[in-house]
Amino acid sequence: MRFALILKLRMIEKTLTILNSFTKPSPILSAKDVALARIFVREHWQNLTRYNPKDTETLIGLPKPYLIPAYTQGNEFDFNELYYWDSYFMVQGMLDEDHKELVLGILENLVSLFERFGVIPNASRTYLMGRSQPPLLTTLIWDIYDTYDLDVTWLKRYMNVAEKEYKTVWMGTNKPHARKVHEGLSRYYDINMLNDLAEAESGWDMTPRFKRQALNYLPVDLNCLLYKYEMDFARFYRLIGDKRTAGSWEEAAKYRSHMMEKLMWNKTKHLYYDYDYVKQKQSTVASLAAFYPLWVGMVDEGRAKTLNNTLRKFIQKGGLSTTDTYTLNQRVPGATQPTQWAYPNGWAPLQFIVVEGLRRYGYDSEARKIARKWIKTNLDWFNQNGVFLEKYNVVQPHKPPMKGLYPTQVGFGWTNAIFERFCQNYLDS
Repeated sequence: MRFALILKLRMIEKTLTILNSFTKPSPILSAKDVALARIFVREHWQNLTRYNPKDTETLIGLPKPYLIPAYTQGNEFDFNELYYWDSYFMVQGMLDEDHKELVLGILENLVSLFERFGVIPNASRTYLMGRSQPPLLTTLIWDIYDTYDLDVTWLKRYMNVAEKEYKTVWMGTNKPHARKVHEGLSRYYDINMLNDLAEAESGWDMTPRFKRQALNYLPVDLNCLLYKYEMDFARFYRLIGDKRTAGSWEEAAKYRSHMMEKLMWNKTKHLYYDYDYVKQKQSTVASLAAFYPLWVGMVDEGRAKTLNNTLRKFIQKGGLSTTDTYTLNQRVPGATQPTQWAYPNGWAPLQFIVVEGLRRYGYDSEARKIARKWIKTNLDWFNQNGVFLEKYNVVQPHKPPMKGLYPTQVGFGWTNAIFERFCQNYLDS
């Protein structure tokens, strides 16, 4: 009874928070307000840059300098390795001429890992080779190609590698890459066949989305990213004049979209949910993964409008919460794993995905409001504490975020990058 009462009170508190977020105007900020914070971000990149061309114990050698997620002098929990999806989001804050060499080098490092090991691992450590991270290689390739106006010869080399990654890793059906498991859709995986390690491949470590059974789930975000691979390949083949191959990739994307619609779309809740293919039912956890279809351009205008309306349940004072509310396994005393990828936390990559998805479908006003909330959350914490965090409590932004499996990191790369990107898009102009 006491737990039910607490849960009910939490729901009331959340409802009031959502209503409050709509009645208050978006924060009024100017480029002047964020000037010092942006100087910090710009100067902090040198603290996050590493160059390690030779294998050193468990650290894998890479041909070019790269970025690590975080660095705090004297912190025992230390990074020195490159991470797959972290690298993509950090690059989003430095797509300019000043950082061109570093950005191109980061892509070269990811490709070198695949060419050497047949997989882009979770990170450039020998003990992290059993899994990958959310596949963003084609997106990074096109971002760099478009930003720096590179030639087709350059593009062809990298897209060929991405196509191999897609086929061997993400569409593999047997060890070490048993990911395509049901109706042509894929799951997160780890070579050790352990659910918690497969969940780590999702990047959402840990989350209530998969109920500690990640190997049983077809995730919305992963299959959206693979849809984007397919459409990115179609774009490439049309560019080089191979319409037949382009058409086959478009058909693959169309099929994936159809199966996701069939298995993951909830007509009652107006949202996409991860699908448990073993139990043949949808997850009950609503998360921001449901908005990846906007980012990859998978839905029509009507569905985009529906998703935009449903997004309200995630909007908080400080940005978007990763899930829409507390779940049972977050609140039960003695729960075995802290779920930091959940309410009340917000994460920079997910703010970026949703904001860019809204912009893609013309919801510029909504995107601006969310981006400015996130800028203010980051800025207020920086002004108070002199650092950026890897995640924030977006429900009560003045309070620390919910803890995870490891200590909350500061000076964090993808937070810095998305803060800078949002400042460029919503304050500079």
